[in-house]
Amino acid sequence: MSDAPILAGNELAAERAKAGQPPLVPSTSRDRGIGPHKRLVLRGATVIDGTGAPPIGPTDIVVENGRIVQLKKVTGNLATSVNRPAPGDHEIDCRGKWVTPGFVDCHAHAGVAYHAANGWVPPVEYVYKLWLAHGVTTVREMGSFNGLDWMLDQKKRAEANEIAAPRLLAYSYFPAVNDMLKLIHTPEEGRAWLRKLKERGADGVKFFGAPPAIMEAALDECRKLGLKSGCHHAQMAVTRMNALTTAGWGLTSAEHYYGLPEALFEDRVVQNFPLDYDYNDEYFRFSVSGQMFRQGAEPGSRKWNETLERFLELGFTFVPTFTIYDANRDLMRARQADWHKDYTWKSMWDYFTPQRGGHGSYWYRWSTQNEIEWKENYRLWMAFINEYKNRGGRVCAGSDSGFIYQIFGFGYIRELELLQEAGFHPLEVVRAATSQGAALCGLEDEIGTVEVGKRADLLVHDHNPLTDFKLLYGTGALRLDEATNGATWHRGLKYTIKDGVIYDTAELLADVRELVKATWDEAVPSKYAAPQQAAP
Repeated sequence: MSDAPILAGNELAAERAKAGQPPLVPSTSRDRGIGPHKRLVLRGATVIDGTGAPPIGPTDIVVENGRIVQLKKVTGNLATSVNRPAPGDHEIDCRGKWVTPGFVDCHAHAGVAYHAANGWVPPVEYVYKLWLAHGVTTVREMGSFNGLDWMLDQKKRAEANEIAAPRLLAYSYFPAVNDMLKLIHTPEEGRAWLRKLKERGADGVKFFGAPPAIMEAALDECRKLGLKSGCHHAQMAVTRMNALTTAGWGLTSAEHYYGLPEALFEDRVVQNFPLDYDYNDEYFRFSVSGQMFRQGAEPGSRKWNETLERFLELGFTFVPTFTIYDANRDLMRARQADWHKDYTWKSMWDYFTPQRGGHGSYWYRWSTQNEIEWKENYRLWMAFINEYKNRGGRVCAGSDSGFIYQIFGFGYIRELELLQEAGFHPLEVVRAATSQGAALCGLEDEIGTVEVGKRADLLVHDHNPLTDFKLLYGTGALRLDEATNGATWHRGLKYTIKDGVIYDTAELLADVRELVKATWDEAVPSKYAAPQQAAP
């Protein structure tokens, strides 16, 4: 047997260390946020509770020691109403404001340090503060690519509110795919590796595929151990198992879209790859991926409906991460997004720029035809995901930010917009981002809705988020000021509350801007030009 069970989730970190690549700098202390308070009261809020129910208010929300203990409907005039909860040792005036549950990012990475050739090693404080500034209070960290020990340390510190960070769930990468670090070669090695992973405290496993016997055994072992699982069905493995196959073996969720078109194939088993295709060429990898849904069953067809129903029978979950491929539909839009100038780390911007060998940096041949194909891919993909939701299937919001011109936090809000584009009512979008995400993570009894007994993961909004998700961006949205007939930026999210700790989002964003500015002001200039759009 290999030594994989001993390594258990730290393999890539060990490989980077041997190559002399620097680790990601962890967070060790909290410099933002007040509380948790013994008694916190939010007065007069309009509540969007995360279940899909419509807004209701005004409501007083009482939090004690980080948990919601009372929801009290306010009757009559807010200023004169009696029989309201007793004062707290800290209060927030929520008159004219909206409160939602904190958001759950079901597919995220706390920064990835393996791009050291470009200097892409921003401190994780940059990532955490962007998440919190966009309302993300829980993160399903899909891979723990900085090492499981590193991730578990950060999880423990976040749970104790020692650092300014969301709640963190640690999923470890399963090393059994040929195009990545491969340490597992038999089903029993896979089972042993997973048992060791469970002992170390991981919450779940991130798969990219594996030989079928290993994959089936691994998912069976995950079920026995109580480990959640998600899979990016890599193109090097998907011909032997699509998302429906692995769902039948017990996979918890499919990440992105890989494996779903293959489950819809009727007249083929293998995608119609160009004969000169090379998976190591990132342009091929991503351009040809935009052709897959067109090769599957048509919406409404017998095969389409059979596939939907089988996923439903299995109680499967989709985390589509529409946002991470959004640039494929309109590269110019993604590259010129409002936030890049003030919020994009310099070396990340360098990495996004076209280059050979950089994952997701494949823009050296991107064409109008590529964008047309990807728009059609999205139309069919979104149709399936929306119909799955309509039939009662679980769909959750995830961002996978850090690649392809998508920035932490901002990419998550873009996912909310794209779920609405797919056909979700804004209340269904919030539900996907809150209660549905909590259920996927196994935390539905703790977070995800505004209910008595739940942890106080709450967002306080100056504007109704249902009317326009753009107001949730850290930059806000450009609006006309009728009084001056001039343009002004409106931003909706005022406070992010995690476990009763109150974070002022303006302070978090100011911290990030300062961090980012320093990377652009360094004496050694970037080898690529800085983004040129005007700051808001």
